[in-house]
Amino acid sequence: MKYKKYYGLVLLVILIDQVTKLLVYNYMDMGYRGEIRIFGLSWARLHYILNEGMAFGLTIIPKLALSLFRLAAIAVLLYFFSMQIRQKAHTGFIACLALILGGAIGNAIDSVFYGVFLDGNIDPETLANIPTAWLHGQVIDMLYFPMFDSTFPTWFPFVGGKDFLFFSAIFNVADSAIFLGAISLLIFSQRFFQEPEDTITELKDESPVEAAPIAQAEHPTSQEDHTTTTIEDSPN
Repeated sequence: MKYKKYYGLVLLVILIDQVTKLLVYNYMDMGYRGEIRIFGLSWARLHYILNEGMAFGLTIIPKLALSLFRLAAIAVLLYFFSMQIRQKAHTGFIACLALILGGAIGNAIDSVFYGVFLDGNIDPETLANIPTAWLHGQVIDMLYFPMFDSTFPTWFPFVGGKDFLFFSAIFNVADSAIFLGAISLLIFSQRFFQEPEDTITELKDESPVEAAPIAQAEHPTSQEDHTTTTIEDSPN
């Protein structure tokens, strides 16, 4: 059935994400010591780190709360995703949702299971201070693209004179899928939600036909007016 291709995209994102993470976990050393250049490029690297926060290394709320939030968000997104498929929404819109959903599930797997099943995913000190390793796993990140570094101008507010690196965030396949799906929604939103042209054409074609009886009822024909006048003017 047609809907299977959308769920297939979700599963594909999850599969690629988890395979790359487990390969990095099993075959790479953490940090700069194990860093690998992609195709020999200095600005494209595999750099293994553990991230307890959100996508691209952001840390906003505690780990347990973040894991529970992820699970709740996935439940809502899955329901909305299924509803859009049933309602036959735009193919591109559903594909974007599939990318976001697949990425969200991919990172949630790390949060829920990695702390339990992958040795070293949680450092011993943290592990000693939490009731369970479930829902406390750290996400494996490895994609690193330090394209160039420079210095902010001295007149720049707050960070003037400080060094910066673009792009300093380290992320994974799941983060990439979420980012790609979200950006595509913003860029193509007008196309995804515009009314089909055939529907607009049908409405335009139907409007004169529907208006005719109303106009006829409000304004009797000239022939009827002439007949009525003739009867009134005839001699008794």
